[in-house]
Amino acid sequence: MRIAQRARRVEPFYVMEVAKAARELARQGGPEQDPMIFLNIGEPDFTAPPLVQEAARRAISEGKTQYTPATGLPELRERIANWYGQRFGLPVAPERIIVTAGASAALQLACLALVDAGDEILMPDPSYPCNRQFISAAEGRAVLVPTSPAERFQLSAATVEAHWSDRTRGVLLASPSNPTGTSIHPRELEHIHQVVRSRGGITLLDEIYLGLSYDETFGQTGLHLGDDLISINSFSKYFSMTGWRLGWMVVPPALVSVIEQLAQNLFICPSTVAQHAALACFEPDSIAEYERRRAEFKARRDWFVPRLQALGLPVPVVPDGAFYAWADCSGWCERMGLEGSWEFAFAAMRQARVVITPGRDFGSHDTARFVRFSTASSMEQLQQAVSRLHMLREMTG
Repeated sequence: MRIAQRARRVEPFYVMEVAKAARELARQGGPEQDPMIFLNIGEPDFTAPPLVQEAARRAISEGKTQYTPATGLPELRERIANWYGQRFGLPVAPERIIVTAGASAALQLACLALVDAGDEILMPDPSYPCNRQFISAAEGRAVLVPTSPAERFQLSAATVEAHWSDRTRGVLLASPSNPTGTSIHPRELEHIHQVVRSRGGITLLDEIYLGLSYDETFGQTGLHLGDDLISINSFSKYFSMTGWRLGWMVVPPALVSVIEQLAQNLFICPSTVAQHAALACFEPDSIAEYERRRAEFKARRDWFVPRLQALGLPVPVVPDGAFYAWADCSGWCERMGLEGSWEFAFAAMRQARVVITPGRDFGSHDTARFVRFSTASSMEQLQQAVSRLHMLREMTG
């Protein structure tokens, strides 16, 4: 069977490949084996809070399961708009909000609407791997720009200017970022957007971890920079609805009808039950629970990152959001005679039964030195993982 070239261009999602290997290893283990600790996938251990679950049950029992408008339930778009006003003090017109089948669908729609064959989109290296695949699927090309700890592993206005070419269409940023948990300083984001705007380009900003920001300096949406910036968001992370597959995007007014037509054809609408459930996300009791969880994620970061440092797994930039730690494992690799982070991840899996994600997924600039730890697991699991890694370090000298 002949496979389309666009499918061939899509690279493996190594996070999931490692997860498959870990599940198989866990399945093979006998009762004497320690259970596997999974710190590899960015999925909160919290589930949707009670009011959200009850809203889903109520929608099903009341028969609210028919198609919704392709742009989402009008009342959900209203509540998202109100959330921007309450949390960020920013007025956002509900008409600019399009509810999608997860942030992935939002990024796919944005790329299909704005990226032509041969267009290039600048992205930081490292960055979330699936984002560049959306560009590839739209016949564009992701250009990964090397970053450093001094830049918080983010693009700067200077690097955007330096890498802009006749083929550049815009930038795709993430703040806070996966895998580093670092955000772009608001002043730098403004300068980046000015550079992009002056060249007639587009700024796509992935803000799916914005609700899980721990520093007021960074915890602001980029939408205040003007209505020509496109923000992508999700109910998966802060709102703990990963498998519900629900997200949204905020787009310029002129883009709404274009995105709507694409969404009608590609998705018809997001999950109706998930949308009715999401209405309850914005109830005061739900927001109070989400804020409690945000404090818990911060406490995990504050405990875990110093322990990694003490284990000889330095984290060059302390994450200011999300639930990741981007740790340098080169010292361990040298001591254990390993080539890089891919081999180290499998050694940790087999010898300590701790599953982490090697840097290969997230780019090519120095990523063989880094692994990503997810702190979305419980504090107890994080403590057990540190204990096991400490024992592995003792065993390997």
